[in-house]
Amino acid sequence: MATPSGNEALLIRRLQDGDDGAFRQVVTQYHAVMIRLVETFVPSRAIAEEVVQDTWIAVIRGIKNFEGRSSLKTWIFRILANQARDRGVRESRSTPVSSLSSELDESELSVPIERFVGPDGRGTWAQPLSRWSEMPEERLAVGETLRALGRTIETLPENQRRVLVLRDVEGWTSDEVRELMDISEINQRVLLHRARSKIRSRLDVEAHLLGSGQ
Repeated sequence: MATPSGNEALLIRRLQDGDDGAFRQVVTQYHAVMIRLVETFVPSRAIAEEVVQDTWIAVIRGIKNFEGRSSLKTWIFRILANQARDRGVRESRSTPVSSLSSELDESELSVPIERFVGPDGRGTWAQPLSRWSEMPEERLAVGETLRALGRTIETLPENQRRVLVLRDVEGWTSDEVRELMDISEINQRVLLHRARSKIRSRLDVEAHLLGSGQ
């Protein structure tokens, strides 16, 4: 069990004491990314905002019982994920976590599995796939490319989109994503690889169209 750092432990105590300033600090830090994550579960921004509001209410009600068995961030986002998943099911949009096994069928992998099972057996890439966010700036600077990028992200399977958003947009570590989504390291890498591959392919198409003047 991870022990909260001194700053986080102080923040938790302030939250448990009902400190409004501490609550505003946490909301400012996490609210925007919470909205973006919930949008991968539900069909509209308005519903996502409702889910996040419900999550903050649950955080306020539950903070006194928070025992620090995980980081404060992970605890908040687990509440969020549960709220979002339940709402997504009601909206007939959510992909159940149990469907990960079919989504990660090895027969459908876009690259051979041995490419990301390193000699240590922990799933390190022999030749890591670059982040879509590290593509040349001249591509990303074109408005149509950015719009195409957004459209491509929206069409990704939900678990791929969640991993992509958390890893490449929000900068979460693989450990944080695995803990939140309750998936293995290799599954997390497969989901991320597939999402990045589709984004990169879309950018390649856009670059070709721009280069040909179409």
